[in-house]
Amino acid sequence: MDKIIKVKFMSIWIFFIPFITINLCLILITHFHEFFPNRANIIHPTFPYFDGGASISRTARVFPTYLIFKPAMFFTSFLLIKYWLYNKLIIKSFNINHKHIKKIIFFGIGSAILLALHSFFLGIKIDNDFYKFFRRFVMVSFIIFEVVAQTYLVLIFYSLKKDISKFINEKVLKFKLLLVITLIVVAIISLPVLILEGNKTFKHALEWNYFVGVISFYLLTFFMWKKPGS
Repeated sequence: MDKIIKVKFMSIWIFFIPFITINLCLILITHFHEFFPNRANIIHPTFPYFDGGASISRTARVFPTYLIFKPAMFFTSFLLIKYWLYNKLIIKSFNINHKHIKKIIFFGIGSAILLALHSFFLGIKIDNDFYKFFRRFVMVSFIIFEVVAQTYLVLIFYSLKKDISKFINEKVLKFKLLLVITLIVVAIISLPVLILEGNKTFKHALEWNYFVGVISFYLLTFFMWKKPGS
């Protein structure tokens, strides 16, 4: 199916573009200080996946790292929209009136728009409490929309498993289910810590690892769909 080929192609880029981008920004700001004219923006070497030494936004919101981060996230947002629309077509080819189709489109495309909004406002400083709340709200909403969309998509594929079994690797579908369950459980367990003041290193480490977990869903998509003719 042509739509499956396109989803496989887009999914691998939806994983690698953000993954490479955030880590490239991290490497630049921690090891190539000569590229940063504002010395206050420099971060000393850290591996935030473990030590929580910096947030993703801290590494990406300053010059010149935002010149890499923003275009990459805008392009990822575009790919996400295409990804969810093509999944809609794939699902409709097996069940034209599936009850969850509208939900994955709402939450999936919504997450793409929220990612673009977050990227646009990243680095724009306005000393206003509402603006600060708005930025946090957009970022949290992006994560929620992503996880909800991914959960519904996995549930849809499980409901169609008999029809799509010859097109997918069922073991990878199980990994996708395990991933979304893990993301939901981690979010629920971490919520009490996240709403409290302090614990910055924990929050930063969680942010890096959780974001990689979210985009790993798309890497699994690439391996889930079989090559045409296999």
